[in-house]
Amino acid sequence: MHDIRIIREAPEAFDRALSRRGVAPMSSQILALDNDRRAKILAAETAQADQNKASKDVGAAKARGDDAEFERLRALVAEKKAEIARLHAEAATEDGALRDLLMGLPNMVLDEIPDGADEDANQEIRRWGSPRAFDFAPVEHFEIAGVKPGMDFETASKLSGSRFVVLKGAVTRVHRALAQFMVDTHVEEHDLTETWTPVLVKEDAMYGTNQLPKFAEDSYQTTNGWWLIPTSEVTMTNFAAGEIYEESQLPIRMTAATHCFRSEAGSAGKDTSGMLRQHQFEKVEMVTLCTPETALAEHARMTGCAEAILQKLGLPYRVVVLCAGDIGFGAQKTHDLEVWLPGQNRYREISSVSTCGQFQARRMNGRYRPAAGGKPEFLATLNGSGLAVGRTLIAVLENGQQADGSVELPAVLHPYLRGRTRITAEGRLA
Repeated sequence: MHDIRIIREAPEAFDRALSRRGVAPMSSQILALDNDRRAKILAAETAQADQNKASKDVGAAKARGDDAEFERLRALVAEKKAEIARLHAEAATEDGALRDLLMGLPNMVLDEIPDGADEDANQEIRRWGSPRAFDFAPVEHFEIAGVKPGMDFETASKLSGSRFVVLKGAVTRVHRALAQFMVDTHVEEHDLTETWTPVLVKEDAMYGTNQLPKFAEDSYQTTNGWWLIPTSEVTMTNFAAGEIYEESQLPIRMTAATHCFRSEAGSAGKDTSGMLRQHQFEKVEMVTLCTPETALAEHARMTGCAEAILQKLGLPYRVVVLCAGDIGFGAQKTHDLEVWLPGQNRYREISSVSTCGQFQARRMNGRYRPAAGGKPEFLATLNGSGLAVGRTLIAVLENGQQADGSVELPAVLHPYLRGRTRITAEGRLA
């Protein structure tokens, strides 16, 4: 969330920053709440001083036998005590209202982010690889002959409903190989620490990484109050909740392969065919905790880690910087990696890499102690997909499809498949 001191010092700048995201000015409403809250706290402190003085004077009046003054002062003490309790309660209510208001406002984007209202204003910054020239009309992943036996939407619908899939046989093996390949690459070549985390978390963890309160409908909550994670960004970033690290411990770079769960609220009618947009999916996530001064360098590094996976798989892609109107709620700057899908004849998002500055750390009170001394400061947090496993599977299948319905698989996956190099048109590994 936001530092109220910055809003007090530069309310116009705060409103300008919100306007870049298409959010109406909020500083006057925030500062009115803040001023009222502070006034009540000051009034409570004044009343406390009056109560303390009256309490001392009560004894003196009693000692000199001044019963009238004694009774007056005793009544004053009781009055001030009640006033203090009322003021503290009102200040606490306004403090909660202010916190809720700030919690619902997005992060401020960096000045270097392009302006714009939606994805049409995003800017491509580079491409890698060239889309393959097919001598036949490529089809989408679920239409490839060799894939059909291993991608069962009917059984999944019977078990769970729409937007689920059952993977079988060769397709399952390739899906698992992709996740293992990604984690191994990040650990062995990118110096990320592998973690294994719960997929059920407390509500505080969802607040910490800004899934709550604004995006509650996008996630699933159990009857006992746990939430299913939409990404392991939630768990790994919340390692820092309530912690104070030494600067010498930073940066902390982590990765995890987990199941993820999203309700896909508001996406009715979008990408309903195949497994592009599912309620349950696997993702290899990357999270970094670092100092604010190093966050942009870490963002570039993390983008490179995600790009390396696509390059090793030989998948053409482009990198796009998101505009102020399309960037995620908690992000200051985001790179989207979009992979080429020949079945759709277009680039589709496969990774989103974001730096959040101190926004999330402030929400979860994650701090570090500067090496130069001084008070602990809030960390910077970053997150990125490295990559979404299901979408990578789609890209591998579509880009490797052959005219006879078989699929040639990337060489980096062959060791994970015990030397198998392709999915046959009948759906077997060979």
